[in-house]
Amino acid sequence: MARVLIAGATSAIATAVARLYAARGDTVFLLGRSADKLEQVKAALGEQLVGCIVADFNQTDQSVGWLETAVETLGNVDIALIAHGYLGEQIPTEEQYERAEYVLRTNLLSAVALLVPLANSMERQGHGHIGVITSVAGDRGRPRNYTYGAAKGGLTLYLQGLRSRLWHSGVQVHTIKLGPVDTPMTVDHFKDFSFASVDQVAPRIVRALDGTGGEVYVPGFWRWVMWLVRWMPEWLFQRMSFLSGR
Repeated sequence: MARVLIAGATSAIATAVARLYAARGDTVFLLGRSADKLEQVKAALGEQLVGCIVADFNQTDQSVGWLETAVETLGNVDIALIAHGYLGEQIPTEEQYERAEYVLRTNLLSAVALLVPLANSMERQGHGHIGVITSVAGDRGRPRNYTYGAAKGGLTLYLQGLRSRLWHSGVQVHTIKLGPVDTPMTVDHFKDFSFASVDQVAPRIVRALDGTGGEVYVPGFWRWVMWLVRWMPEWLFQRMSFLSGR
């Protein structure tokens, strides 16, 4: 039986992941921004849920306290998933620095604020899995979402370093690069073949966290798509409007 901490637990994907952990008998502690949604998740998880905290992740000075409460409640953390994020709109982040800063802080700095104490705690205990949901948007900057992509790309790079640091400690670090998923966060986006469902991605995230650390694309076909996009010459990239356009 694993002891699981999920941050951003009120997102559709994280809620589905929490249900899977509870269904297999793991104990779960949740951090989430919405009190109402946390109540709904609590009802769904039943006795497998051992605690939860309403948390605004941008209040980064509270991160250590949230983690200490989770560790004290669970005993230790075997699996931690950081799943919160904010997509935002690209054009406002180009017009107002405050909007850009909010996207960067929510998607990068607030995650790092949790990762610092979490990594130190797991390193001391000598085992555990740390999973963080990033995005394929972080593999290459595109005009339609490069502020969000920069935050997720920075987070991916941070996780690469963290994984190397913890390589011999018994702690596995997992970077989960999601493609677009049909969730409330993308409700205003046109849905094409590239969108996966929550029910498709949640089991793959759980399987990834049960394995060894590294980078995993969810769904897996994005590994090959983004390999091509990442290494495409600039002159060719700019001629492909579906990549370089708004």
